[in-house]
Amino acid sequence: MTLHLLWLLILLSSSVGGPDRTDDPKLTKSLRITSGEKVFETAQGEKVTLPCTYEVSEEDTGPLDVEWVSIPADIQKNEEMIIMFSVGRIYNKNHAAEIGRMRFSQSDPSSGDGSLDILHLKSADTGTYQCKVKKAPGVQSKKIQLTVLVKPARTKCSIEGSQEIGKDVILKCASQEGSPLLSYDWRRVSGTQELPATSVLNKNTGELLMKNASKDYSGTYNCVASNRVGTDECSVELNVTPPINTAGIIAGAIIGTLLGLSVLAFLIFCCCKKHREKKYEKEVHHDIREDVPPPKSRSSTARSYIGSNHSSLGSMSPSNMEGYIKTPYSQVPSEDFERTPGQNPTFAPSKVAAPNLSRMGAVPVMIPAQSKDGSIV
Repeated sequence: MTLHLLWLLILLSSSVGGPDRTDDPKLTKSLRITSGEKVFETAQGEKVTLPCTYEVSEEDTGPLDVEWVSIPADIQKNEEMIIMFSVGRIYNKNHAAEIGRMRFSQSDPSSGDGSLDILHLKSADTGTYQCKVKKAPGVQSKKIQLTVLVKPARTKCSIEGSQEIGKDVILKCASQEGSPLLSYDWRRVSGTQELPATSVLNKNTGELLMKNASKDYSGTYNCVASNRVGTDECSVELNVTPPINTAGIIAGAIIGTLLGLSVLAFLIFCCCKKHREKKYEKEVHHDIREDVPPPKSRSSTARSYIGSNHSSLGSMSPSNMEGYIKTPYSQVPSEDFERTPGQNPTFAPSKVAAPNLSRMGAVPVMIPAQSKDGSIV
């Protein structure tokens, strides 16, 4: 109890007799940043000004430094300097392509305004930026979060499912570009301009489900994709038709296949036949054969035979003519008598009549008659 009373007396005495700490100029006057906004959202391609206004005290006598840095999301990486004002000069640390796109809002940042302008914003500019102001002994800094929003772009519409009566149809809508959160909305631009009663819309995915489609669902539908900085849209034509006759299609496909196979088989047959014909002609063309020798003339054979008989008969005596009497003149030996036994006859033996013999030059010979005992009568 005594200790508590002692502490109370000390506090009362200090508040009454001691100096007022809030009136101490050393505590109330110091360098400070006066701008208060810390979050910015701006559309891609536009301009943004990140504020950094400050005030210095009489006690801040050192050189003035104003510096802007980019703080990476990965804490393992170092800060990257963007632009700096020091000792009356501006130092731009950007790449050559970025010089002029990021700059101080005022040509003289020492006037108390070290704000940063970023022109032609890109989606890559999204991040955390920090303004540092130092004038010894005062030092202050401020972080600002910048989000570059991309407008929806390259939005495409499509249809999923069979466009037949009684089937479920899904209309899809998606943007290739655009910052979250994107919202999709479908509307009908033909007919009643109202979505079917059975349709279900998902604004986040852009899908419009229409159950048990009917002919009345046919028409043009429009999708609008939007976010906080812009919109984009696309259209699609829905045509609900009666179910397709699958049996007829299958039958037609089978018939067509059979006809195709028949034509193919016919072509193969023709090609094979033509190939065989060409092969046969080629073999016949290269086959070398000997000609059969012509037959000998009958007239020359008959003449030689008759001539020889005539000469022999002229010298015949009655005793050696018996063999010739038995052979009539109307029979002339064929060419077979002149051939050797190994040769095949070309023509069959023929007989020559007496009138023909005379025309061929044969001379008739008178043979004396003989009795039964062989004496001449």
